[in-house]
Amino acid sequence: MDFLNGNIKTLYFKYLAAAFGSALITSIYSIVDMAMVGQYHGPEGAAALAVVAPVWNIIYSLGLLMGIGGSVLFGTIRGKEEQGVKRSNEYFTLSIAGAVVLALAAWILIACFDRPLLIFFGAEGHTLTLAREYVLPIKFVIPCFLFTQTLAAWLRNDGNPGRATAGVLSGGIFNIFGDYFFVFVCDMGAFGAGLATAIGTVISILVMASHFLSKKNTLRLVRPSRPVRQMKDICVTGFSTFFIDIAMGILTILFNRQIMTYLGTSALSVYGVIVNVSTFVQCCAYSVGQASQPIFSTNFGAGKGERIRETLKYALGTTTFFGIFWVLLCMAIPNQFIRIFMNPTEEVLRIAPGIIRCYGLSFLLLPLNIFSTYYFQAVMKPQATFVVSISRGLVISGILILLLPATAGADSIWLAMPFTELVTAVYVVSMIVRYTRRLPGQGKRKEVLKEAQGLS
Repeated sequence: MDFLNGNIKTLYFKYLAAAFGSALITSIYSIVDMAMVGQYHGPEGAAALAVVAPVWNIIYSLGLLMGIGGSVLFGTIRGKEEQGVKRSNEYFTLSIAGAVVLALAAWILIACFDRPLLIFFGAEGHTLTLAREYVLPIKFVIPCFLFTQTLAAWLRNDGNPGRATAGVLSGGIFNIFGDYFFVFVCDMGAFGAGLATAIGTVISILVMASHFLSKKNTLRLVRPSRPVRQMKDICVTGFSTFFIDIAMGILTILFNRQIMTYLGTSALSVYGVIVNVSTFVQCCAYSVGQASQPIFSTNFGAGKGERIRETLKYALGTTTFFGIFWVLLCMAIPNQFIRIFMNPTEEVLRIAPGIIRCYGLSFLLLPLNIFSTYYFQAVMKPQATFVVSISRGLVISGILILLLPATAGADSIWLAMPFTELVTAVYVVSMIVRYTRRLPGQGKRKEVLKEAQGLS
């Protein structure tokens, strides 16, 4: 792929299709699992999968930290025509090494401490039992989940987005049919859903790893010249993407605990559905960011500001479409979402429309806010990514989740995320306008490269 000279519209939409497929199928793991477990066990099954959701946030966020952090720097260096391939591969080497260390740490944490973790996430009674049944087979392949995120980022930046999509797609398709077979045909319930997910991610990793045997592969393990400094750069660059996912885990824990305190299990089961709908919306946002990031990074390294502006135009149009699309769905068919994910009780059907419509307002601005972190990363503005990630992921949202039900009534908790996304979007728009105006033309290439944190 010629990021520096190719047609921007063609590049963007080709990468968007691949990234959207990859991101969407990744979400299939948890979404199909909840649908199958919810249909098999009822609202308690859906509540159990809502409790497990932070586990995925921990695993995926660590994979994104190394994958996005390293590949953004990789793309920026490749955009400098005078730089060699070896230097960019130093970031690949450190990214993979870091992913191995983080995978082992996550593996030990979840495999050895699943019960206290799930209790902390809000599980109790039969919900805890179902959650542990689901997690049991997943324990054995936790590193594979982390590496699907890391490798997908590298394959996109190495000009092979189709292989990344094929890997996630193959595992996702197996998971869909495997869920039905293990959960219902084999009568395994929650354990069967976890087993299908575990096997599916192994398939994904095997397909992605085949990239390293292909002629398209330019990724090599090399000796880093400044490993400590380069690893710091990777962590700083990838932090915002990492924090978006880890913060969703923190928010899910806060929501779970507050909902159980003020509203009960039925409301928690509805929230479990919202988490999965939100996963779809986030996948749409991730796909826009992942499609545009390689184009942004490479052209930023080359000082081609006009190509970045053109890509940004398409990206903002796509986030607007996704935001409107998901809000309209939440307004129009709230109980259809419920029936997809569980065999609902009358109480669940009664309370679900108000909850989903209220919380669903946040989906209008969520794609823009998440995409902005990819943009700020690509143009080397880590301060902006930090502010967006911290504010929407923890500070504003966390305060509202804790305060609203105590001060304005239990049901006001569903307004926490709409208010959070609105406040964040005001900052995001102002920063995008500011940084886009500063983008250089070809003649200012040297000046912009000096801003790229140790890359010049």
